[in-house]
Amino acid sequence: MEHVLSLPVLRLAVAAALGLFIGFEREHAEKAAGVRTFALLSLSAAVFVVVDRPLLLAVGGLLVVVLGALLGARALVGERDGLALTTTTSMLVAYGVGALAGAGELVAAVAVGVVTSLLLVSKRELHGLADQLSREEVRAAGQFAIIGFVVYPLLPAGERSVSVAGATVAVEPRVVWAMVVTVAGIGIVNYAAVRLYGGKGVAVTGFLGGLASSTAVVGSAVEHVREDASATPYAVAAVLLGNAAMSLRNLGIALVFTLGAAVPPLTDVVVPLGVLALACVGAAAIVAGRGGELDVSLDRPFTLRYVLSFGLLFLLVVVVGSLAQSLFGTAGFYVTAAIAGLVSSLAGAATAAMLFVL
Repeated sequence: MEHVLSLPVLRLAVAAALGLFIGFEREHAEKAAGVRTFALLSLSAAVFVVVDRPLLLAVGGLLVVVLGALLGARALVGERDGLALTTTTSMLVAYGVGALAGAGELVAAVAVGVVTSLLLVSKRELHGLADQLSREEVRAAGQFAIIGFVVYPLLPAGERSVSVAGATVAVEPRVVWAMVVTVAGIGIVNYAAVRLYGGKGVAVTGFLGGLASSTAVVGSAVEHVREDASATPYAVAAVLLGNAAMSLRNLGIALVFTLGAAVPPLTDVVVPLGVLALACVGAAAIVAGRGGELDVSLDRPFTLRYVLSFGLLFLLVVVVGSLAQSLFGTAGFYVTAAIAGLVSSLAGAATAAMLFVL
């Protein structure tokens, strides 16, 4: 399979096909550059890469930019509406897609080509969504992009050791920050669900959020109630459903972590955790049913102060738990599990399963 993907003919064919794919929308939109132009742009870039002519590739890219500038100037003088910025950018992307395909990065080339085509054909939907977004929503989206896609990759991977009270404590910065991203993500999902389904959206996302972090669900529910007290029944239901999901998730962790070990699987937790999950689901149905149909209005998906405060608290618990483990050995595992459970029962369940196996 790897040998087939390395064939120059296949790379050139994929480049031309992706150029055609991107160009179809531009042709349908009656733009100056259509199917043939885009196919040739992608194919030319692939040819320059396959024959290993980086100078030609650079000159070709420069010509694409110049051609785009000419299209923009043509639109500016009134022959076409708008500044043709989308077409110009699409041509440059198509050229890049051809270069990727020529270099053998076929998966990346296909991914970029498909996403580009989707963005082009979704013009009306994307513009409609942009028109509906408030300033707070745009700001929240920008903040989430920063904490999720900018800050996270910059953090060091793996454990980092620090000295606390004369003991060495291991901390994973990315794990701590992942909790911050999780809290913000749950807030955005809850916000979108409320926009679509009203107050019931809070309860709907409670279960899904609980699979990631029941503590985050509680924090998000509290934020919603602060903004609109009428959301209280559904916020309570969300917390209950989050606990139900947490119980089922921890049950799965306990069983999976102990399967194949020298000791029998930890089946003793099936009944208590199963009963707890069913009880929470039943209670959530009763509580949500009392709320009636509510029109819940939220001002913003999440607050940056809240998610950062939550991340700081989680970091504190991780440090304290790691410190207890370092000072007290095996007994420290129990302390760590108990402390970790205050913020994330996921860590507590994993620690308990590990203790059982040991």
